[in-house]
Amino acid sequence: MAKNLVIVESPTKAKTIKRMLGRNYKVMASVGHIRDLPKSRLAIDIENNFEPEYINIRGKGPIIKELKKEAKNADKIFLATDPDREGEAISWHLGKILDIDPESNSRVAFNEITKDTIKREMKNPRKIDKDLVDAQQARRVLDRLTGYKISPLLWSKIKNGLSAGRVQSVALKIICDREQEISEFITEEYWTIEAILKKSRKSFEANYYGRIENGSKVKVDIKTEKEAIDILNRIDEDRFVISDLKKGKRQKKSYNPFTTSTLQQEASRKLNFSSRKTMMIAQKLYEGISIPKEGQVGLITYMRTDSTRISNEAKAQISSYIKDNFGKEYLGSSYVKKTDKKIQDAHECIRTTDVFRTPFQIKDSLSKDEYKLYNLIWKRTVASQMANAVYATINLEILNNNEIFKSSGSQIIFDGFLKVYDYTKDKDNILPDLEVNEQVKLKSIDKTQHFTQPPARYNEASLIKKLEELGIGRPSTYSPIISTLLSRYYVVVDEKRLTPTELGLTVNEVLYKNFKDLINEEFTANMEDSLDKVADGEMYWKDLIANFYEKLKKDLDVAEKNIQKVEIRDEETDIVCEKCGRNMVIKMGRYGKFLACPGFPDCRNTKPLVEKIDVACPKCDGDIVIKRTKKGRKFYGCSNYPKCDFVSWNEPIDRKCPVCGSILTKFNSRQGKQIKCSNDKCNYREKENDSEK
Repeated sequence: MAKNLVIVESPTKAKTIKRMLGRNYKVMASVGHIRDLPKSRLAIDIENNFEPEYINIRGKGPIIKELKKEAKNADKIFLATDPDREGEAISWHLGKILDIDPESNSRVAFNEITKDTIKREMKNPRKIDKDLVDAQQARRVLDRLTGYKISPLLWSKIKNGLSAGRVQSVALKIICDREQEISEFITEEYWTIEAILKKSRKSFEANYYGRIENGSKVKVDIKTEKEAIDILNRIDEDRFVISDLKKGKRQKKSYNPFTTSTLQQEASRKLNFSSRKTMMIAQKLYEGISIPKEGQVGLITYMRTDSTRISNEAKAQISSYIKDNFGKEYLGSSYVKKTDKKIQDAHECIRTTDVFRTPFQIKDSLSKDEYKLYNLIWKRTVASQMANAVYATINLEILNNNEIFKSSGSQIIFDGFLKVYDYTKDKDNILPDLEVNEQVKLKSIDKTQHFTQPPARYNEASLIKKLEELGIGRPSTYSPIISTLLSRYYVVVDEKRLTPTELGLTVNEVLYKNFKDLINEEFTANMEDSLDKVADGEMYWKDLIANFYEKLKKDLDVAEKNIQKVEIRDEETDIVCEKCGRNMVIKMGRYGKFLACPGFPDCRNTKPLVEKIDVACPKCDGDIVIKRTKKGRKFYGCSNYPKCDFVSWNEPIDRKCPVCGSILTKFNSRQGKQIKCSNDKCNYREKENDSEK
């Protein structure tokens, strides 16, 4: 029988660690939390200094029984849950269940699941950090008080099934505030003038900047077409002269290694992964993947961190890899640790556990999505320790009858970290060899009308970035926040953007009007700082709860009197219910909109809602309709599905590609609204004009 018992959360993690520890250790999984607050009631004794009442989680009885049996026979018990506050709390709950002396050295934490790390940490167990546990308890109690005290108000005043969350509601407010900015945005017209100039056969672009007035350069913003025409009338096509030329160099710094936030943002941008998907895959890579000749091994460090620190051992290994594979000149030290906010610097960044385990070498052991994420993390890990990229730059000023045009060019002269991290879209823009006072020829010149655009709605990546900038939430909370907003149907994903629903806007308005002292960015960020103080032993966690509840109770008393009943009317359609004759209404469900009879519960008739876009299916005689995935993301498919399998993430338009004849689709890009061919093998693309908007 094994002399030592090691308890982790995950069966996969248990399997990986068991292989590394040997037969003197039995490794078991608690499968997450084993104790929690009951769902059926508040379970916070407000009169008894906010003491939480924990119970064993339903369904965990057999696991607890088996853990107790093995603990009774073990000489030593090691609690090896994840290396963060929640992991510390799980270990504390395990200690309570198994009667482990809280003063005993039973806690071990693995930042990475590798043989060397596990053996090192097993030799140096420590006490459970009660400050970290209290910080997690404080967060749990704060969230329970917020949800269980405010949510019933929403049920009675708006509709059943709604929820309010201390952090979730602030994230909703940020999304709704952006929606208000968009609705209040006033579009303004402006114009640009672009000249295509050339020397010999080499052409280059130059954009209008302004003019020289009284010997000084004045930038000119062109507001109307008349102003643009007046400028063009002052241009002499034979008098474009280089008036100033500056050559130089600039460096592009290599990126820091990943934190939870930056990994989720980059995986969203580069891989089109949701934050939830990113974290699920990262968890697998951390806990262990079976590799031929190695067995089960953890491929990345712990994936919930806001630190960008890399251990000295890892730095040495990465430097050795860079030197051997790219040359000494590619070594760099441009990585700079974050200092803008408090970070849990006991952790490392998210990096590969062994840089010599390249993505290509282990590709066959990974699923398609696992490979994509591991490849991203591996490249970022290596790139963070590489030299900066260096560009040769040239900036031109071109004069024509005192009208100023400007042009700039750049060329990579040393690729540095870009040799590995090839996700950037920098392209060389090489200008012809020119000299000051040299005259260049005009190939063409034209004016273009533009309109200012409102700020973009948040996508998952930009919302996570905003939350991090404001100090709202922590690495473990970003993904659950977004998942909750989507599951409650407070927001939907429309063209990859988070758009608030009418329900979300209504809930946000009610919460902000009545709980503005609690549901706001500044208060929530300050609360995160207070939780950090609890974790550092600088504040007693129940004092934090008491201060919060005092404000909550005050707002609750006022809100119960002030909040009026809000009726969210279902949108009526002209579709008649075939069972009772009433006009059906549009309802919102877990997977989006559907049609339902308003006569419920007497009539329970429902049917899918078909939203046509007035475009015929290119494969059959059906119509293209709007559909949604289970996660609420919009896509387009044929009304004759499953007989017809046409599907597109981008919105089809009623035009055919002039190159291959396939249907065209429109989409938003960083260059603005564009149209491209639905055929992946065809590269046809154009800008969207006003007639197609």
